[in-house]
Amino acid sequence: MSINLKQLANQCISHVFRSFFVVTLLFGVSAVQANSDTRINQLLANSAIDQTITTPEQHLGYPLGEWHLRHDQINQYLRKLDAQSERTSLDSAGFSAERREQLSLVITSKSNQQNLAQILTQRAKVKQGDESQAPLVIWLAYSIHGDEPSGAHAAMAISHYLTASNDAWVKQLLEQAIVLITPVQNPDGFDRFSTWANNHRGQTLVSDPQHREHKQNWPSGRGNHYWADMNRDWLFLRHDSSQGRVAFFHKWQPHLVGDFHEMGHNRSYFFQPGVPTRVHPLTQDKNQQLTNELANFHRKALDEVKQVYFSKQRFDDFFYGKGSTYPDINGAIGVLFEQASARGQQQHTDSGLLTFSHAIDNQFTTSISSLKGAMALKTKLVDYQRDFYQGKQTKTASKPKGRLVSTKGDSLRLIELASLLEQHQIQFHYLKQTQQHAQHQYLPQDSLFIPVKQPQSDLVKALFDKRTEFEDATFYDVSSWDMSAAFDLASVTNVAISQKQLTDTLAPWSSATEPWRESTVALLIDWQQTGAAMLVSQLHKAKIKVKFASQPFAINTAAGERSFGAGTLQIPVKQPELTSQVLLETVAKLVDKQRLEVVAVTTAMANTNMDLGSDDFKYIAEVKPLLITGRSVSSTESGEIWYYMDKTLGQPLSMINADRLLESDLSRYSHIYIADGSLNHFGDQAASKLERFVKDGGVIVAQKRALRWLDAHNLLDAKPQSTGFYRKLFDTEGLNFNQRSELRAKQSIGGAIVSLDLDLSHPINFGLSSPLSVLKNRPMAFSTVTTPFTLAASYSDNVLKSGYMAKEYQGAFSNQGAIVVERKGKGAVVALSDNLVFRNIWLGSEKIYANALYFMPGGLR
Repeated sequence: MSINLKQLANQCISHVFRSFFVVTLLFGVSAVQANSDTRINQLLANSAIDQTITTPEQHLGYPLGEWHLRHDQINQYLRKLDAQSERTSLDSAGFSAERREQLSLVITSKSNQQNLAQILTQRAKVKQGDESQAPLVIWLAYSIHGDEPSGAHAAMAISHYLTASNDAWVKQLLEQAIVLITPVQNPDGFDRFSTWANNHRGQTLVSDPQHREHKQNWPSGRGNHYWADMNRDWLFLRHDSSQGRVAFFHKWQPHLVGDFHEMGHNRSYFFQPGVPTRVHPLTQDKNQQLTNELANFHRKALDEVKQVYFSKQRFDDFFYGKGSTYPDINGAIGVLFEQASARGQQQHTDSGLLTFSHAIDNQFTTSISSLKGAMALKTKLVDYQRDFYQGKQTKTASKPKGRLVSTKGDSLRLIELASLLEQHQIQFHYLKQTQQHAQHQYLPQDSLFIPVKQPQSDLVKALFDKRTEFEDATFYDVSSWDMSAAFDLASVTNVAISQKQLTDTLAPWSSATEPWRESTVALLIDWQQTGAAMLVSQLHKAKIKVKFASQPFAINTAAGERSFGAGTLQIPVKQPELTSQVLLETVAKLVDKQRLEVVAVTTAMANTNMDLGSDDFKYIAEVKPLLITGRSVSSTESGEIWYYMDKTLGQPLSMINADRLLESDLSRYSHIYIADGSLNHFGDQAASKLERFVKDGGVIVAQKRALRWLDAHNLLDAKPQSTGFYRKLFDTEGLNFNQRSELRAKQSIGGAIVSLDLDLSHPINFGLSSPLSVLKNRPMAFSTVTTPFTLAASYSDNVLKSGYMAKEYQGAFSNQGAIVVERKGKGAVVALSDNLVFRNIWLGSEKIYANALYFMPGGLR
């Protein structure tokens, strides 16, 4: 008998890979993770499995977890299961920014599948208190952070098991429930990570935590296309994937949502309930009771596989913008799961070797325990959802009470607010007539009325929640997210308005308040309107010159004298490269898209301050902004600036990694934006290059910790307070060791809403109102501003508006500098103590970035 040694060697190598047998060269230890030992395969081995259903391994051509999957491979598998079984169908939550479809597998009995249309009709009535019997709906959602892949891989395994298993409990589950499986909630980040991990995976696996496989490049796969944290966008809905996901939630109105994540590799396994003292007060006690009852099933399942775990620590149930908490304010039970992450194939941890296959197996285990727990608690889950909406049905009243809000003359911002409310299925009405309350006029074109009595009343409270007192000062995320602050709304509560004065239809829009005549000299556009900033880049693309007013003025119009604020755009009708007719036709098309009010004037003579031909009307030069990206700069905040430039302004934005700064020609750019970051790899040469850029006429717009770097390199005269200064605010004398976490909580600003007093004559603040509410999440303010006329905004005396902020900080920030603009040669530095485009929902303050872009440095001359 002859032996082919080469064939034998190849078979051995293949066996090594298929069994996850690895030799860890760095630590000199070996680890065996045989597939047969996993919970997944143990369950399959003891189950009656339909062999005609394709397994994940058969679909992929290798064992699940041997390589990190791409999103298209997962979607292909879901489609294959859909084609093979009468238990399955597909649903879509739309597409990601990079046009990857977000598919979910709908698994239930054949009879339920045949009645899905009727079931969905019934689910649509849940908020109206419909108590008719229908299947339990369980949604298992995975990998909303793209570099937390174990959940998505477990989703493939659970999809196969539920589709193929003929076990009695599975059949009972599918008769009585609908299981929704969403393997990937962030397809763009998921593929970014899988490509990285696979690119750096060798034949011999490496468990060194510092190995390149486990240390992603910038930006990581955690965020989406715009580097945003998708698990912070459930309330704000600024991204396509979030909008599709929330629509999917309300379509199915699940009773239970499992939200599967990963955490640091040195931890074990977490499932909710979280910290008891850090539950949002609007969350019902029954919600937490049911969460704990479900936890007993996870405890039992993980005990059986000898996996240690923890609950009621570290993670909380406070911010409703996450996948595990959004259900809590919408009649469901949301449960967070966190698995220690291998961030590749395997990592050495404090407790030993952590393998990717082990992480997948744990997520599969708690997926099964979620299903079994939901079935055991079915009656309680159904009753909880029914009771949540009981008594909240809308009752027609001749004069309903509610919240009246105004976007202060900004029609486009009203549409943004209305869209947000609609997506959350919150009922609201427009006004037929102007309402006067608390010295503010609420106009039909800028106001909404939100009734108190409605199914989503709890969510309305959450969106507009203001509180400054908390049982526990520790927050896993922000402590406040009041939409009236984010949208800069005028608002009054407990208002009664007659039904006759309300309508569900927004009034038709007309851009021109007066007809545009042949005698029109110029078009004027109030800069307070959100769409005005969006218009500038479009005018430049159309080769139309536009000016801005550096002072307020008044001028005669067809309707009489009218006042305009500083920042007002002027489009002169007579321009060298366009006929008046072409210009007017082009502008008419552009302004309709932005719902802009445009005033045509037939004279250049103003009644106050300056005529239209004055030098105090300054041309807005075409701009070429640059965003510094890469190591030491926050990818999240950089992504928010990118999003604002790209999706809001429609302004082309170049992006250059900081390590290429020295080799780049900065003379090509007009503005450089730098987000929060330590900038610790920016050297003196980079500082010299940026200094030359500014002195030659460029503008630097920097925020938060970047200001300290600018100060250290003499690019900023105003002095931001040091970290040490803020630490000294807190008295630590007499504190014992157990009070460390309490001190850390006080010293942290998890995200509070503060008030700024603006110098409205400063060009950086044109189009805004004072005071202005912003989100603050880092200790930062200017202690010294010596140069005159550079302080554009200060923190108000009563600085805290909503959320938690230690009294030490409140005292330190009050009346300190928040926004500084300094002239440097021909250019300028705009220094922002806070991120004014926080999660791209802070529509009230984002205009400051446009003011820096279009009014600087020209407005300072």
